[in-house]
Amino acid sequence: MAATPVWSVDPRTGKRREQVGHEATAREVDEAVRAAHATRGALADRTVRAAFLRAAADLLDGAAAEVTGAADAETALGAPRLTGELGRTTGQLRAFADAVDEGAYLDIRIDHADASLTPPRPELRRYKVPLGVVAVYAASNFPLAFSVPGGDTASALAAGCPVVVKAHPDHPATSALCGALLRRAAVAAGLPADVVAVVYGFDAGLELVRHPLVTAAGFTGSIRGGRALFDAAAARPVPIPFHGELGSLNPVVVTPAAAAERAEEIGGGLAGSVTLGVGQFCVKPGLVLVPAGADGDRLTEALAKALGETGPGVLLDHRMRDAFIAGVRERAALPGVDAPVAPGPGGEHTVTAGFLTVPAARLAGPGPHELLLEECFGPVTVLVRYEDQGEATALLDRLPGNLTATLHLSTAETEGGAAEGGAGAAELVERVTALAGRVVVNGWPTGVAVAPAQHHGGPYPAATSHSTSVGGTAIERWLRPVAYQSVPDALLPAELREANPLGLPRRVTGG
Repeated sequence: MAATPVWSVDPRTGKRREQVGHEATAREVDEAVRAAHATRGALADRTVRAAFLRAAADLLDGAAAEVTGAADAETALGAPRLTGELGRTTGQLRAFADAVDEGAYLDIRIDHADASLTPPRPELRRYKVPLGVVAVYAASNFPLAFSVPGGDTASALAAGCPVVVKAHPDHPATSALCGALLRRAAVAAGLPADVVAVVYGFDAGLELVRHPLVTAAGFTGSIRGGRALFDAAAARPVPIPFHGELGSLNPVVVTPAAAAERAEEIGGGLAGSVTLGVGQFCVKPGLVLVPAGADGDRLTEALAKALGETGPGVLLDHRMRDAFIAGVRERAALPGVDAPVAPGPGGEHTVTAGFLTVPAARLAGPGPHELLLEECFGPVTVLVRYEDQGEATALLDRLPGNLTATLHLSTAETEGGAAEGGAGAAELVERVTALAGRVVVNGWPTGVAVAPAQHHGGPYPAATSHSTSVGGTAIERWLRPVAYQSVPDALLPAELREANPLGLPRRVTGG
């Protein structure tokens, strides 16, 4: 049986650019995983790992024109956006190298023996060890930062785990190029190239998550695809952790006071957030609660003006374009739904941005309007016009888990006390904390800073675990703790020996 070819396709024309390779067979996936598994010992050296991550960042930066050119040809995201994404990607690699050097991620804890306690405490020393081979499933909308050289790969390698990436079909040539650069960096740092491998194909993705030597998986994509892989990971004879970022509506609440204070500013900012990346960000605001009345009308008019001035854009592929057009059409056909600026096809290969409006009463209970509470990937958002705070909070209580929730508050609500609305604002913060992994006030959720305090995740279906896929603590997904009890010092790992020969940060006896 002939191998199935993998083609690079130009989304601006729908035409094939080049054949990149072929979909991996079960045998080829097995070979890639076994080769990666064999590199675990070489990855154990923290100094070498850090050097590898920095070498990878340097090679990617050195090939910036080639990398961003390939990515633009396959995604139509544009050179400015992709240049910034490449900088974010190489910055992540260097940040994880710094984390490896520091060693705090090992979470070393030492409790000395104490016979005077009840019950007596033995000598205990604890740290974290890498899980093993990690399967990474690349995202469609970030061909660099959430794909082959992205955060899942960088954090897993930093933890000491080899990686096999299932490339996304929307950017196979970019994936092949980045994979080759990572493998070159590994060799330059004195590691086997097989610490990173790239495979292609839907069936290859299933083979990967089921492989007995794969110990964990990271995924960024749709609820349907992520849930299928999550279920496969759980159904294995030995289940494995599956850290999936799935879908998110990213609700926004605009209070009446905020609308009265700066309706036009909020409307313009919302337009920019909805259309960023042609609406293909996982944190795009897809549901916006706006008060009924004149101030909410001003916000809506400002949004309509800004979106009306936005030109057509190209989505990542024609399948997504078709799904966007069909999804908007189905939502707009619901009773009581209006389209002040109708999103839809802009041309043979493009789409136009827009928004829908609906009274909050239409979403008060089960029914066909629940479709509006599902993500629609692309440049569209839904404005829900609410009559009072009770109607708004009742709708919030119906929402599933999200990556983000945003509140737009007035100056009095953010700075004043209970008399000025501060108590109500605090209650809103508490309410949306229950349904989102990141809470934003008077800003927009698009843009996820890579920082130690960042959290990119949320309650299901936003994510399948409580971990983050962005920021320094993303490394924790690929580690497990081990405690050593009454083990002689000479037999302990170097990280846990009493003299601390590696100079690592540690907490000692309650310190």
